[in-house]
Amino acid sequence: MPKSIIRRWLPTPEQVRAKGGLKFLGTLLHDPNLFHLNRHSVSVAFAVGVFTSFLPLPGQMIIAALLALWFRCNLPLSMILVWISNPVTMPAIFYSTYKLGAWILGTPPLDFRIELSWEWLTEEVGKIWLPLFFGSLLAGIFFAAVSYFSMQALWRWHVVKRWKLRLQRRSITS
Repeated sequence: MPKSIIRRWLPTPEQVRAKGGLKFLGTLLHDPNLFHLNRHSVSVAFAVGVFTSFLPLPGQMIIAALLALWFRCNLPLSMILVWISNPVTMPAIFYSTYKLGAWILGTPPLDFRIELSWEWLTEEVGKIWLPLFFGSLLAGIFFAAVSYFSMQALWRWHVVKRWKLRLQRRSITS
């Protein structure tokens, strides 16, 4: 994967350190591995970001940042990838993961209508939290693994392609 393309999208380490939401991490943000763009760092960042985007929890970006620190992968990329689950995609993702969790746990899926009230929220979350969380974990792990291995393969393919082009240019000029 071309580093120049990824670098265009990502903020600089200084911009990330200046963000107010991450100041609680202090000197942990000074680890240069959090901003390297190499096959390992990008692949793990994809896995972290995709996994975190499937978690039905608030604060997904903070969770992604903490996981990026733990795995020492590219911090900005892992946080950006959390936005796979955005207000447009969340209903489809979480409905699918709820159905997956209900199917695996053998619980009958509930038919429910969404109401915007605290009573409905506390009542329904109590009924659906286990299948939703279990399905989200399984889907997150699966898609994190798929994204990790896909990025590894894509990066390797790109490097091999560039090597072949370089060898071709050398053979033409000599």
